[in-house]
Amino acid sequence: MKQVEKAPDWKENIAFAKGAELLSDPYFRSLVNKINDEYLYWNKVKYQQSKKKVSARALWSAVKLSRSVKSREIQFGKYSFTYNLTDTILKELHEFDSHSGRNSEAEAGIPENDKKRYLVSSIMEEAIASSQIEGAITTRKHAKEMLRKNSKPTNKSEQMIVNNYLTIKRILEFQNEPITADKLFEIHRLITNQTLDDSADEGRYRDNNDINVIDAIDGEIVHMPPGFKTVPKLMTELIYFFNNDDPAQFIHPIIKGCIVHFMIGYIHPFVDGNGRTARALFYWYMLKKGYWLTEYLSVSRLIIKSKTQYAQAYIYSETDDNDLTYFIKYKLKTLKQAFESLTNYVQRQLHEKKQTTDLKKIKGINERQALVLNWMQEDADLLLSVKEIETRFNISNQTARTDLEELVRQGYLDMIEFNKKTKGFCRGSKFEEKLKKSLQKTTGAK
Repeated sequence: MKQVEKAPDWKENIAFAKGAELLSDPYFRSLVNKINDEYLYWNKVKYQQSKKKVSARALWSAVKLSRSVKSREIQFGKYSFTYNLTDTILKELHEFDSHSGRNSEAEAGIPENDKKRYLVSSIMEEAIASSQIEGAITTRKHAKEMLRKNSKPTNKSEQMIVNNYLTIKRILEFQNEPITADKLFEIHRLITNQTLDDSADEGRYRDNNDINVIDAIDGEIVHMPPGFKTVPKLMTELIYFFNNDDPAQFIHPIIKGCIVHFMIGYIHPFVDGNGRTARALFYWYMLKKGYWLTEYLSVSRLIIKSKTQYAQAYIYSETDDNDLTYFIKYKLKTLKQAFESLTNYVQRQLHEKKQTTDLKKIKGINERQALVLNWMQEDADLLLSVKEIETRFNISNQTARTDLEELVRQGYLDMIEFNKKTKGFCRGSKFEEKLKKSLQKTTGAK
């Protein structure tokens, strides 16, 4: 990534005075408001076109002055951070609050009977994408198949994905509980299991300063974390911040979740796995604060599509006097996109259910079996296992086995024995013929 240009000193006397003067001009106030609404950094502000001639430094001073007047400050150890609530941010917070309110289920369109299935799918998506952000090399299709079949990981990339999947499932178990150092270490152990050079680093803070955040493309150092001796105290403060609300200073829960995410990346408390831990804690905090919809969102899947913007959000925040607004704005954008992605996914699933309506009418076929038949119609090479059906539908192993074996008994599927314990299920030799006759009986079609 191209190194971010350091902004000029906006408090420098001449520039500061000119910036204050600009804010008294309605035209420049309007321009500054537009810049702040998009929350542009210096590297874009300096190219802003203006009808009235003004230096880029003066305009930047006006922008920074206006931000400083409205900014809110938080402190961790000796480090100060600020953030601004722009109109766009306030609007997006309101919209997400609406999505996660009492009527959210109807708005998101998640059918009650399908919640468990959607939840499993979203957990898989989040686990896969969060791992890919950190360098896991695999396709979504292969990774999902591995998780559905409960296959043993064969390399580090697969291990990272399994670790993330188990971590998210664990978080769901204690989502309403306060975080403690022990729980944080448990999360880190789950996330990094069998993926670190030294297994002793699993579930403990780093004990040295031999760590920097490096840009993967050009090898440049983009962040130097606080010294390791300060990590325990900083993390104690962050854990307190996670668990407690200050009655003297209200911070919107989503903003607070974004700050938790950023601070794990900033403090970098572990030798490795900080990014995955940060995203897991954001997920946990959102659930803890009642944003149930977060369970169904894969924010990391959107992040991986905009990794450069994700990295820039961190860098802009740190470079610009620890102004967290850049990072908060990015996170809100991904939350919005994740909700839209969920809505589209639900609509696709509802369409799939409509396609299975006739299949469900076949005598002796339940809804799950109808979906299996639909999958087999769409993919002639599909090979299913009992474990995969158990995972897809979040049902017991025995129920999954019974569903598949009944489809074999009726002649729709064939069973292939891989070994004494493992069996696969595929299209029967007369699948099309059998299905056509069954549908004719059901619909009366010829």
